[in-house]
Amino acid sequence: MIVAKFGGTSLADSSQFRKVREIVLSDRRRRFVIPSAPGKRSSGDEKITDLLISVSRLAAANEPFGALLERIFSRFRSIADELGISVSLDEEFAQIEKRIRAHAEDAYIVSRGEYLNGKLLSAYLGYDFLDAAELVVFSPDGALQEEETYARIAQALKARDTAVIPGFYGADENGVIHTFSRGGSDISGALVAHAVNADLYENWTDVTGFRMADPRIVQDAMFIDSLTYRELRELSYMGATVLHEDAVFPVHKSGIPTNIRNTNNPKHPGTMITASAGIENVHHTITGIAGQKGFTIIHIEKDMMNSELGFGRRVLQAFEEHGVSFEHLPTGIDTMSVVVRDRELKPHQEEIVARIIELVQPDQITVEEHLALIATVGRGMVRVFGTAARLFTAISTRGISIRTIDQGSSELSIIVGVDESDFENAVQAIYDTFVRI
Repeated sequence: MIVAKFGGTSLADSSQFRKVREIVLSDRRRRFVIPSAPGKRSSGDEKITDLLISVSRLAAANEPFGALLERIFSRFRSIADELGISVSLDEEFAQIEKRIRAHAEDAYIVSRGEYLNGKLLSAYLGYDFLDAAELVVFSPDGALQEEETYARIAQALKARDTAVIPGFYGADENGVIHTFSRGGSDISGALVAHAVNADLYENWTDVTGFRMADPRIVQDAMFIDSLTYRELRELSYMGATVLHEDAVFPVHKSGIPTNIRNTNNPKHPGTMITASAGIENVHHTITGIAGQKGFTIIHIEKDMMNSELGFGRRVLQAFEEHGVSFEHLPTGIDTMSVVVRDRELKPHQEEIVARIIELVQPDQITVEEHLALIATVGRGMVRVFGTAARLFTAISTRGISIRTIDQGSSELSIIVGVDESDFENAVQAIYDTFVRI
């Protein structure tokens, strides 16, 4: 059994719907399908979800939104007409507009793209339609109730051969709609795959799997044939955004592999993500490189820090008190560095520095801004001597200074910090050293 999720670009217009239908019906194992809302049809187009967000803002401000809502509805009508789908959405449109005028919650409005696309796709495929509001359970405060969700999905699908379940949203016990973060249809698909114990979770998008580096930096970056969920987690955390990072947990727990595929190139096998994999078939020492700009390092120095009981806890207490989480914690005998995202630190930076001084009386404290972090990830790294040395040499030969180093105990990744201005050059240097060999 296969659960297949299709992203917004895969369902942006009638021609994309045709591709999806051909893909789904080409394999009888694709029994359950999770659609996103229609995405952009071209670079200058707008996503339906973005338009719905605008409708929600206009409605909240008591400003006219009818014309914009009609633009959204007409997009669905054109898809239905061009495909010859014998389903009328007029009653759905009327109900949605009525709810919006009655001050419906934002999540309800924003989720209607998935809901309406699900209606169209189910009719086009000849599959049952199941509203995610009846299956994906949230608490009133917006927390996903996983076990209840799994139970409801399993019960609903037990007697059905095929079904379409819209992604991105669910509801609480009072029927109030809640949504995941943007890109959350990936999570919906993974929840369904877990609930029915699927053999495979397919995530169809507009890219042919993961690349070994950001193609905006390394234009000809190779595709990754296979990686593990742990490698995916490391790469996603550092900015590789093909798959919503929270989507890995439901399928990872079940040991269900995820296949990233391209709707516009369905013959390509894409990237297969599995719970575990050996290193015997690894083509390169590394699996991939990912990174992000926008970090700051706070350096704390104090003689005999290592013998001062509770020193590290007190430093981190200063961050916790202001609701700021840290990313990395490189340490030495008399030094401790805390790496934090700029967007979290900036509003509280002065207060946190003052609090650290109060709590631990450091000999010196300095703040370094405009840092980029780069993660070099790969299960093959553990079997190759000198990997770290090659990485550091690759960066240094480009005249780039490494500001911080962090390597996990699993030896799955090495994270280095460089100046933001050196970010792209450093990524290219690492790729050239480990892949262009």
